[in-house]
Amino acid sequence: DNEVVCPDPMTASRMINEILEASEEGDSLGGIIECIIKNVPVGLGEPLYHKLDAMLASHMMGINGAKAFEVGSGMQGTSMKGSEHNDEWYFDNQSNTHKTRSNFSGGIQGGISNGEDIVFRVGFKPVASIKKTQKTSNTKGHNVSLNIEGRHDPCVVPRAIPIVEAHAAIVLADFMLQFRNSKI
Repeated sequence: DNEVVCPDPMTASRMINEILEASEEGDSLGGIIECIIKNVPVGLGEPLYHKLDAMLASHMMGINGAKAFEVGSGMQGTSMKGSEHNDEWYFDNQSNTHKTRSNFSGGIQGGISNGEDIVFRVGFKPVASIKKTQKTSNTKGHNVSLNIEGRHDPCVVPRAIPIVEAHAAIVLADFMLQFRNSKI
């Protein structure tokens, strides 16, 4: 319920202040959007050419300004051992379903949804068109200074949230249709 769509009010306030400060300085900031998709059925995706995580990555990386994508533990998983990273399965008698004690896989194992929440993050770079004077070179080979005029977003992350959500919905809808049709 805030401009940066952050669930924690104190963190949101700090984020807003940092964005305003960067704007006042004529600069920009990047950031990370975490998307959590709940109640995804088991079995969406394929193990090789049409992986669910690969399609999510493809869509997210197609968004302007996106420079990074990770699912579940992402890059942090590279510093873990297999025995630490493996999602241990158990049967939950209360919900009468199989679940994992952790979700390092981000709800996708081997390219296929496993029934846990799908968790991924998209990293966005700071906007290059800033109000500060920047150094560059022109077509004649001269080093010059550049001042960009016009409207400048100090951070695209708040504007990108509905785009990330829409792309995730498109990917899941596509896989749901394929899943439904595979039972013919």
